[in-house]
Amino acid sequence: MATNQAALKPSSFAWRLVRDRLLSEEQARKAHREALERRQSFVQYVVAEAHLDSGQLALAAADEFGVPVLDLDAVELADLPLNLVDEKLVSQHRALPIFQRGNRLFLGVSDPTNHRALDEIGFATGLATNMVLVEEAKLAVAIEQAIVACDRAMSDILDTDLDSLDSASEGEVQRYDPELNVNDAPIVRYVNKVLMDAIGNGASDIHFESYEKHCRIRFRQEGLLREVSNPPVNIAARLVARLKVMSRMNIAERWVPQDGRIKLKIGRDREIDFRVNTLPTLCGEKVVLRILDASADLVGIDHLGFEPEQKSIFLSAIQKPYGMILVTGPTGSGKTVSLYSALEILNRSEVNISTVEDPVEIRVPGINQVNMNVKTGLTFAAALRAFLRQDPDIVMVGDS
Repeated sequence: MATNQAALKPSSFAWRLVRDRLLSEEQARKAHREALERRQSFVQYVVAEAHLDSGQLALAAADEFGVPVLDLDAVELADLPLNLVDEKLVSQHRALPIFQRGNRLFLGVSDPTNHRALDEIGFATGLATNMVLVEEAKLAVAIEQAIVACDRAMSDILDTDLDSLDSASEGEVQRYDPELNVNDAPIVRYVNKVLMDAIGNGASDIHFESYEKHCRIRFRQEGLLREVSNPPVNIAARLVARLKVMSRMNIAERWVPQDGRIKLKIGRDREIDFRVNTLPTLCGEKVVLRILDASADLVGIDHLGFEPEQKSIFLSAIQKPYGMILVTGPTGSGKTVSLYSALEILNRSEVNISTVEDPVEIRVPGINQVNMNVKTGLTFAAALRAFLRQDPDIVMVGDS
């Protein structure tokens, strides 16, 4: 018996199913082997191929591993914190965010041996992850329905009625509370609407500002700031806290500036990045988001607004075999687009181009692009030292 049990490793759960006479030893070995080949979980495979009852499997797994079982029929999919986890991770690992409690995220999984899902989602979200067992058949349906519902909510967010935001704020006092509920529906929907409005209006920056008796939100469009909204002053702390949670900042730290990033998926083919910075002021924290559309197309040198003489000088300068070109200007003046238009002209198979930016704003195939990351020690200086050992022809340092 010991030999047979060893043959079923690494999953003790398979041996449990053999012991309960739900699978034969031969079926268990085959399931392990083919699940690995198909990159499926063991439970997903045996439900689909061995036609085992997913409810029976969930109860067996709960008994074997001491993990609670949750009936997904009792869960309201619209209330799931799906915005905390990238859709790709949810689909790849078949791990559905069920609810969040403090800094802990509870994930519904059908395979109790799926520790990789918990590790990767925990790393991506910065939250501690806990496993909740659910039935495989119900999990597959719930993941599909939750993702579809999330996509539909994002596409409809611009038409959302925000009256509930004002009513939710009545009687509240602006404060920083560690237990502050930054995931309640009105706040989430309001912040999402502001972000989508900014993208739809072609804004380059969003300013969330708090004052003693009022708040305001401004967009920078075509280089000029324009006031677009005045949310109730008594929810300012919750708006800031929501933005800090989305950008993976320390929600309790409000006396020093912080930097973070938000990635927003629009539909299935477009992603927008936001570079987020907070600044402590007399009346609370100001938050500024720079909108970075990494999928934006380059406009080309002829559409940058150069005079003929300027264009000639610029093209002559970038074709020189050595030297340095400085591109400077105010926010939103087109520095990055001008630089990448030049790099696109120079981007040939015989040329090695490397860039280091904070962060990469436009992705270009054929160019080696590096995101600066101070936390890991990848500073501009460290990247430049590495570039010198990478046989470079052209180096671009972008710092906006």
